[in-house]
Amino acid sequence: MTQPKTLILIAITLLLTTAGAAFYWKKTTAQAEVDFVQTGPFQIAVSVDPQQPQVGVNQIRIEVRNTENKPVTGAEVRAVAEMPAMGAMPAMRAVADISESSPGIFIGEIELSMVGSWPMVVDVATGHDKHVDLAFDMSTNRKGLRLKSAPEASETAYYTCSMHPSVRAAEAGSCPICGMNLQPVSHDELQSGSIVVDSSRRQAIGIKTGIVERQPFALPIHLHGQVTYDETRLRDISLRFDGWIGELDADFEGKQVERGEVLFSVYSPELLAVQDEYLKARRRGDTLEKAARRRLLLWGLSEEQIDWLVEQQKAQDYIPIFAPASGVIIEKNIVAGSAFEKGDNLLRIADLSQVWIEAHAYEDQLPLIEKGMPAKVRLTNVYHEEIPATLSQIDPFLNHSNRSARLRVTLPNTDGELRPGLFADIMLRAKLGNLLVVPRDSVLISGKKRIVFRDLGQGRLEPVQVRTGYGDSERIVIRSGLQAGDKIVISGVFLIAAESRLKSGVQQW
Repeated sequence: MTQPKTLILIAITLLLTTAGAAFYWKKTTAQAEVDFVQTGPFQIAVSVDPQQPQVGVNQIRIEVRNTENKPVTGAEVRAVAEMPAMGAMPAMRAVADISESSPGIFIGEIELSMVGSWPMVVDVATGHDKHVDLAFDMSTNRKGLRLKSAPEASETAYYTCSMHPSVRAAEAGSCPICGMNLQPVSHDELQSGSIVVDSSRRQAIGIKTGIVERQPFALPIHLHGQVTYDETRLRDISLRFDGWIGELDADFEGKQVERGEVLFSVYSPELLAVQDEYLKARRRGDTLEKAARRRLLLWGLSEEQIDWLVEQQKAQDYIPIFAPASGVIIEKNIVAGSAFEKGDNLLRIADLSQVWIEAHAYEDQLPLIEKGMPAKVRLTNVYHEEIPATLSQIDPFLNHSNRSARLRVTLPNTDGELRPGLFADIMLRAKLGNLLVVPRDSVLISGKKRIVFRDLGQGRLEPVQVRTGYGDSERIVIRSGLQAGDKIVISGVFLIAAESRLKSGVQQW
């Protein structure tokens, strides 16, 4: 029975000891006159226990609040004390081991190795744009900490190089990379994301401003195509009987022929028999004459050919085949003496007095294009001239291989300069109405983001992320982020970004 009682007494003693230590900490910290220091975006209170630092382990307490007096959690807090070098003795450092014990309260230990003065720096940060350093005088020979320096909200947070924003220094100087003078970055600029560029600096780097306006906007659409035949003006020459080619006048591709001109002559035993039957019926005045004439017509002979046959008064071994239309021979599948079968395509004639310009538009361009809209055509061999035209056809289906639809314009070609096969460009303009537009040079591209500098007045420029739409060579449409009447930077944007890198804003791109 004595052992359990002994264990209970030991446990009670330990609890009282722990409670006493906690009470002692609360009592000593409560007795210490600790004031919060307003510095940058924080309010910070720093105290040590014992109040007069001693050789060995000392407790350090750092409380962090925001400007609204609410605890700041998750901050990165560090504390370093350093005794300066004395004579042959090198400087000694003491780094505190600090952790967050409760929201906004950071507690740790710092061990001093000897008696003397230990200046201490406390560093608090919640990101690159919210960072402050406080310097204290601390000594084992006196009580409390004496604040030596703390940056104010309007003071410089750090110095950086306009060409190398990765360079950050606590003091003014020159860039270690390019040698340029470092520029100050204030806490105000870090928190607001804006920058200040005075009038002399604006003039030096050529900054110009303009007003965001709603203006009529037409999107240019540039399509590549080529001249091709008007398919409605193609004629194929084929016959409805078997036979052989006699004399061939249409003897090469590219030859110009006129309507009614003889193309070639043909011999066919079947056709010879039908001719003879018709002429005999005609001489007899037989009622079968009309039926025989109709048979000749069904075999492909024209009225002119039958009349010519009547003039000859006898069946002809070789019947001439006439051109049904004027044009150019673009396909020839026969030579003199070659045999053919009914239905064979012997010749193809193209009327080039009118041609098509064909191009392809991708599926994302199709909603902007409609039949009947005006177009301009520019040919590679006459590049300085633009021929007015009208979009006459858009295919109602897509080419599966490249996800595009064919479109065409029709052009007269009386002088024959529009030769099929020539490359051509088709220029269209899709009218989109009145839209919010800015000069293209005013938009800074950073990856997937688009940034515009808005002029807030008094030299202050604010980076604004915008969502852009269609654009041409001079203007770009703004979908969101700006309003009509906003004053923005339209020239010198790249130099502003290179000089300031938007300071805190560049990290948000």
